[in-house]
This record gives sequence, C-alpha cells and structure tokens, in this order.
Amino acid sequence: MSQTNTTQNSMLTFFGSLGRWFLRTLESMGDAAVLSITSLTHLFAKPWQGKHIVIQLYALGVGSFVIIAITGAFTGMVLSLQGYYTLAKFGSESLLGSGVALAIIRELGPVLGAFMMVGRAGSSITAEIGIMRVTEQLDALQMMAINPKARVILPRIIAMIIALPILVTMFDIIGLVAGYIVGVELLGVNGGAFIGEMIAQVTPMDLYAGWVKAIGFGILIGVICTYMGYRATPTTEGVAKATTQAVVAGSVGVLVLDYILTSFFL
Repeated sequence: MSQTNTTQNSMLTFFGSLGRWFLRTLESMGDAAVLSITSLTHLFAKPWQGKHIVIQLYALGVGSFVIIAITGAFTGMVLSLQGYYTLAKFGSESLLGSGVALAIIRELGPVLGAFMMVGRAGSSITAEIGIMRVTEQLDALQMMAINPKARVILPRIIAMIIALPILVTMFDIIGLVAGYIVGVELLGVNGGAFIGEMIAQVTPMDLYAGWVKAIGFGILIGVICTYMGYRATPTTEGVAKATTQAVVAGSVGVLVLDYILTSFFL
C-alpha cells in the first residue's frame, strides 16, 4: 500500500509540475503577444522611429550576412554532393538541380537562415535589451517621456521582419550557385540539365512558400527575443538566462512554425 501511495504521489507531482509549466508558458505567450502588439501600434505614431529601424536593420541584416552566406554556400555544396551520389544509384543525375533548388528554397533556406539569425542576432537583441534593463536605461527613457516600447522593441521587431526574408533570399541564391559549382564543375553533371530541371520544377508557389516562412520566422524571432530581454530579471545572471531561453525558445518555435506553415503549402 505504501509503495502504491508513493507511485501515485510521484505521478501527481509530475502532472502537477507539467500543468504549472504549461500554464506559465501560456501566460508568457500571452504577455509576449500583448507586449509586441502594443509596441507595433506605435509604428506610425509620432515621433516616427524610422531612423532607429534603419539602424537596427543594418545591425541585424548586414551584420548577419557573412554567416548567412557561409551557411548557404556549404548547405548547397553538401546537398549537391549528397544528392548526386543518391541520384546516381537510379541513373537520375539530371534531377540534381531541381532537388537542390526545392530543398533549399522551400525548407533549408528559411529554416537554417532563421537558426542563424536566432543565434547571431536574436541573442544579441535579448542581451542588449536585458542590459538596458539592468542599467535602468529603459526607466531613464520613461523619465524623459520616451516610450521604451516604441524606441527599443518596435525597431528590432520590424528590422527582423524585413531583414530575414532578404537574408533568406541571399541564402537561396548563394546555396544554388554553390550547388551548381559542385554538381556541374566538380561532379560532371550536365549544366544545361541542372539549370533546366531547376527552372522546370521550381514554381512561384515554392518561392512564395519560402518567403512566407521567412516572414513568419522573422515575426516569431523578433517577438521572442525582444520579450525575453524586456522581461529579463535585472541581474547579470537574469540576462544570461534570458538570452539562453530566447535562443532555445526561438529555435524550437521556428521548427514548430515550420511544420505548421509547411502543412499549408503541400
């Protein structure tokens, strides 16, 4: 009887902890949504934050180009290399171009690009806003009658939404060029067949799906990272924890949203 009670108590404790975690997660999601929406309502309010949006767009977009380019190049090279030896088993090497293009444009470009932005730009956003909280810069803005949501959160969300689709497009182009070089120049696939199959198989809907994913990921990353930084505990440990949570939540959120969006474009 004692062992049975112990097992039941353990199960109750487990499900109780799970339930509390779920409720806290829902609460955080609602808080993040409210914070982001109230921030975005200041988009066209005076004073307009265009200057700060451009500054953040440069910091997030231009600053992330190198890592996006490197990731895109090696992704295209690996896909072409692996795809060639897989298709060669069936005598279908001519389909290499369409395989590489569809994989990059529909899936790997948006997802890997989003991962790179979470790790490089998202963590920077969270840490920066968290440090502003620790050093009471956000409170100072309020004392000067400057809305911190409009000045700090809004420009970073808008910049992320604009920058990620552009970077994903660059990722796709660089990945396709790298895949062409490996497939045609190194492995001997016919260049006309590579490009011809790519043009024949890639449709405007594939491009549209990739851009929709990139925009969705941009919104998600911007909301999560700004929220984590804004609500971070004002200590060095709190900022470090918030940054880690932002990267984890952003990466998992990208995967979940990717599945949801992919199901609409099949």
